[in-house]
Amino acid sequence: MRTYDLTPFYRSTVGFDRLFSLLDQVNSDGGTGYPPYNIERTGENAYRISVAVSGFAKEELSIVAKENTLTIKGEKVANENSKDTSEVLYRGIAARAFERVFQLADFVLVKNASLENGLLHVDLVREIPEAKKPRNIPIGTTSPAPQVVDGTAEKAAA
Repeated sequence: MRTYDLTPFYRSTVGFDRLFSLLDQVNSDGGTGYPPYNIERTGENAYRISVAVSGFAKEELSIVAKENTLTIKGEKVANENSKDTSEVLYRGIAARAFERVFQLADFVLVKNASLENGLLHVDLVREIPEAKKPRNIPIGTTSPAPQVVDGTAEKAAA
């Protein structure tokens, strides 16, 4: 079940339709929805994906950007040398492995990733190369050149 609606983004942006369509397809594969995440627009060409990864350390998370795919994986490492010998009676805090895959639009790059307060923040930016950016074409006039009537040309023809 989808708990987010990207429709407002479709109305407020031009040229990002493909980006939001790809992001909209993330949960269409029938995934479990774990861990929950947010997608935010932080600027004109900047975005942030925040994934709730409470209980995971930096070493247990990996972020891989390949072509137009961003993959975030988390895997708890079994602590064999644990000094804590307590027995867990109820496990309400999820500690299962996960993998989230996001399809990114063309020219979207991962700029930064940070972990704070149980949230993994991945900052994205859309950088369009100069060759692909729209450019203004000046409109010129094609007025006909003034014709010079020369009497010598008429005399040569006669």
